[in-house]
Amino acid sequence: MEKFAQYINRIEIQSLWAGRKHIVWNLRPEVNILSGVNGVGKSTILNRIVSAIRHRESGLIDAIPGISLEFYPADATKIRFDVIRSFDNGLVPASILSKISEEGVRSELDWRIYELQRRYLDYQVNIGNRIIAALTSGQPDAQEKAMEISSSKTQFQNLVDELFADTEKSIDRGCNELRFEQYDQLLSPYSLSSGEKQMLVLLLTVLLQDKKPYALFLDEPEISLHVEWQEKLINIVRSLNPNAQIILTTHSPALIMNGWT
Repeated sequence: MEKFAQYINRIEIQSLWAGRKHIVWNLRPEVNILSGVNGVGKSTILNRIVSAIRHRESGLIDAIPGISLEFYPADATKIRFDVIRSFDNGLVPASILSKISEEGVRSELDWRIYELQRRYLDYQVNIGNRIIAALTSGQPDAQEKAMEISSSKTQFQNLVDELFADTEKSIDRGCNELRFEQYDQLLSPYSLSSGEKQMLVLLLTVLLQDKKPYALFLDEPEISLHVEWQEKLINIVRSLNPNAQIILTTHSPALIMNGWT
């Protein structure tokens, strides 16, 4: 029977840089940061961890020699996780674009938003069903339970509105899909700036885990983000899902200005 971990407890890599480096990393349940100059292997370590998780969940525990993972609790067999790399790698291949009916999808970042949009619609259906079940349960606290179920979505919308307030953009709350209002005009998410798209991808990714324990890998999330957003980033993620274990690489001192090390 599958058992999901709450977080990654320990990582050991014996074969980094052709066997010249031996890494032992005891992780915190909340926030873990890899920082250093270019070329020291931050992204390499992150990639090794993610590859090891994927192989382990495929039943190929020994497929990546020299790396071992310990989950908490120790008898957990899987872990929920997401990976966000904050690089916009140009155009989406024509073979993928031909399958998309929505206009505006051009870049890899747009494609990520498109995929998350589909999951966001499913998430809203699930939330709606849970709210109906709560309201029709006949329990005396049914109204309070329904409000609690919808609180994460409302919090997500409020966070986006607050972050985008300087450009007077806000989420159109009457639309099931993500659309934005600005100066009495409706905007698609693909017309946002690069930094806004990256923040939207991050917040959607965290929201859709529905506060379940999981590991969130962020590779240099500060790219394209204003320094004020960088400073708020970790606390925003933690507020949206306090059960997320954050593992990130960064060059930015702003990400740790609130005391994260």
